Amino acid sequence: MNKIYIFLPLLGLAVFAGFFMRFNKDHEARLAKVAADAELVRKEKARAEVAAREHAIKAAIEAQERRRQERDERLQVEEAKKKARQTAEDQRERAHADRKRLRDQSERLKKEVETVKLEVEKLLAERKAHGDEKAFLTTYVKQAEANVKYYYTLLDKLAAAEAARAAAAAAEAAGKKS
Repeated sequence: MNKIYIFLPLLGLAVFAGFFMRFNKDHEARLAKVAADAELVRKEKARAEVAAREHAIKAAIEAQERRRQERDERLQVEEAKKKARQTAEDQRERAHADRKRLRDQSERLKKEVETVKLEVEKLLAERKAHGDEKAFLTTYVKQAEANVKYYYTLLDKLAAAEAARAAAAAAEAAGKKS
């Protein structure tokens, strides 16, 4: 029985040593395989991170370029709006100035038209007066010519009557002398 106490633990130790050696041999291979797998996973993860980083950088660059283009487009649109607004403001101011200038010109022309109308009325009145005066003078000249003719005729009749009276007085004086 004493031997059993020694052999049995030795036998258990030998069996344990056999299993342990086999396990240890496989275990180191397994650990190396796990470590290699972990290293492979880590490398794959690192490659994926690098690829993801490169993709993210490309995406960031594209997004930055897109934002820059959008900003440029927005600035162009804003610049176009500013130009359109400025053009509209200039046109409004020009229209306002033109309207004011034309209003002033219209008022000035209305005053000139009134002045010209008054002058035309004056000239028409003068023309009528001159026409009336001409008509009066024409009738007056005709009447004066008729009067002159009448007076010449009258003077001729008076001269003939005077000559007849003088001839009658001479005939009477010759009749008294003879």
